[in-house]
Amino acid sequence: MADVLDRAHRLGHEVFAPIAAKGDPGRLNRPLVRALGEHGLLEFVFAGSAVELCELREGLAHGCTEAETALALQGLGGYPILSRGRPAVRDAWIPRLSSGDAVAGFALSEPDAGSDAASLELQAKRDRDGFRLTGTKIWISNAPEADVYSVFARTSETGAKGVTAFAVPGDSEGLSGAHLDLLAPHPIGRLDFDGVRVEADQVLGDLDGGFAVAMDTLDLFRPSVGAFAVGMAQAALDAAVAYTQEREAFGKPLAQFQAVSHQLAEVATEIQAARLLVREAATQYDAGVRPVRKASAMAKLFATEAAQRAVDVAIQLHGARALQKGHLLEHLYREVRAPRIYEGASEVQREIIARELFKEAG
Repeated sequence: MADVLDRAHRLGHEVFAPIAAKGDPGRLNRPLVRALGEHGLLEFVFAGSAVELCELREGLAHGCTEAETALALQGLGGYPILSRGRPAVRDAWIPRLSSGDAVAGFALSEPDAGSDAASLELQAKRDRDGFRLTGTKIWISNAPEADVYSVFARTSETGAKGVTAFAVPGDSEGLSGAHLDLLAPHPIGRLDFDGVRVEADQVLGDLDGGFAVAMDTLDLFRPSVGAFAVGMAQAALDAAVAYTQEREAFGKPLAQFQAVSHQLAEVATEIQAARLLVREAATQYDAGVRPVRKASAMAKLFATEAAQRAVDVAIQLHGARALQKGHLLEHLYREVRAPRIYEGASEVQREIIARELFKEAG
């Protein structure tokens, strides 16, 4: 597996970072997605293991966070189609998503339904042999420019049991949207559905079974969010170790001050602990354990919180220079904040862990 991580790290620095630099910050970078496909990395997302996905995300996060984000959003949007799509829908989209020729988005969150995904309100009303979707989605990956979205809408009653997943082409009549500007520029936006027509064969999985599709997808991708965090944390630690050995104060390198070296030791220990939690969750997923709720939640919670601390320590040790626009740590400081919120905020992960503990206790 180290080969996957090392290759992703190298390609991130040498190939993807220059492409990312030419893109419009915060907007969908199609050349970057195509490059991920050309170098075979998207194939791991759709045909590899959970462990390989985590290795990919860690390596790319260290080498090029923009490439990591592009790969993760492609996988998040495409995985429901791969895992639950009808053969015709899979055949239409998965080869194109794997090659980077097309781009996918994951449309779950709404203005009033973020962490509480079971309360979503986008309506899917019966229309002859299909459905009409009406409502709004927000914080949607690759919106409004994706070619296809995995969309979760309400087909009956309230709660989790009335949600259905659909594969919705981005050029569908009645579908519009807008880009959202974020702290760390990412291709994220809003989608508005005005009676968007979807056919019955565009249903992903079972009718009223969409909540399970969403949770299965998050079970896979939550530990890989932890891997993304580990990659950023490792990049911050590497920068801090190098800098503190070079920078002198009061006649000696910063690294020789115990207050400095002990901070780095604690950061390194937390990163390794996070990496092992991520690997455990991914290994369970590959072994067929379902659901992987507690392990996934632990991995995401610990890794994202540890990464925030790692980047903060690295900035403190670098001083004011790390606050300059364009500095690696300034970039990481903006990037590291969002993973503690998306795909289930840290508070939600704690709730999941506690709930699973009580279940295990009987």
